[in-house]
Amino acid sequence: MQTFDTPAPIAAGQDRPELQRAVQAFVDAGFAAMELRVHDQHGDWVGRAGVSELGETAEPPVDGQVWAGSVSKAFTATLVLQLVAEGRIELDSPVAEHLPELGLDARITVRMLLQHTSGLYNYTGDLDPDGTFEMGLPSQGKAWVDNRFHTYRPEELVRFALTKPARFEPGTDQSYANTNYTLALLLIEKLTGRSYAEQAQQRILGPLSLSDTVVSATSPELPGPHAHGYYRYDDAGEWKVTDVSRQNPSLLAGAGDLISNAKDLGIFISALLGGELLPAELLTEMRTPHGKFGLGLGLWVQDLGDDGGTIVHHNGGAPGGYGALMISTPDGTKTLTATLTTADTDPATVFPAALDKLIKAVFCDGQTD
Repeated sequence: MQTFDTPAPIAAGQDRPELQRAVQAFVDAGFAAMELRVHDQHGDWVGRAGVSELGETAEPPVDGQVWAGSVSKAFTATLVLQLVAEGRIELDSPVAEHLPELGLDARITVRMLLQHTSGLYNYTGDLDPDGTFEMGLPSQGKAWVDNRFHTYRPEELVRFALTKPARFEPGTDQSYANTNYTLALLLIEKLTGRSYAEQAQQRILGPLSLSDTVVSATSPELPGPHAHGYYRYDDAGEWKVTDVSRQNPSLLAGAGDLISNAKDLGIFISALLGGELLPAELLTEMRTPHGKFGLGLGLWVQDLGDDGGTIVHHNGGAPGGYGALMISTPDGTKTLTATLTTADTDPATVFPAALDKLIKAVFCDGQTD
């Protein structure tokens, strides 16, 4: 497992100018702030850019926390696979046998949840047959802003999803759905008799000393130092920007309700892929791509071509204001983790190009073209 020392503020960026340029590119593209950590053959590097609060000049804090969004899914998948390793459940067991009260399709297995092949509707919204996004529970725009302090129970999220038609027969296709990982949370709690937060603390956060990582559940507060995050939305034809540093993450129970920082995410992904949390055979399953998305069990597997080899990752974004990157070589020896805050821009329009340059800078020998 890699270890990190607290860096001198941004001066380390002078040693790896290509990395500092990649960080600055995110801010130049419209993000409010970014912290990047890279662990590779050159050692540990950290750099930051941007501001902690719009209209001010202070840098983002060192090791600032964010609403980490869907990087949570890699933690949830790890907890499920630990229970598989202990013989409490099998990957191809029907989930309905353990959660009979929900009335799930009996063909849906644990593996299908982790690979997003269950066919279940995504409770935050899904695509219509013509490819148009139709929102489910309030997860975007003014609807989310007005509702962002609402508390949901995990069962409530799943039951809402089950009122919608399945997207396809279980196991016949692949569709990303937060519902799968909220079900995984309920499965963890049923099998252990303990809360998801307690299991995460006992099995991952405590053993790895991830002191800045918290399963938030329902609290709207980032408990440690953090930069402000902002959300741009349309309000009756007028674009508005609001500070969403406070938000209730219960909309994404088990699927995106984690608070973390770039330092802790680096430790986690290195330990996971280095074999510290799972036996070798289950780690192999986790890193084996499946379906049209190239998804393993809680991790995406991506071939960068001759210049970069293979990376595994699970990035994340809160519904508004924050994001996180967690990318690694399959053995965990080279890692890229980052935290992001958004500003007065739509991150979807600028994020892909900036991320591509960053991945090339880290995993393709500094290539950025």
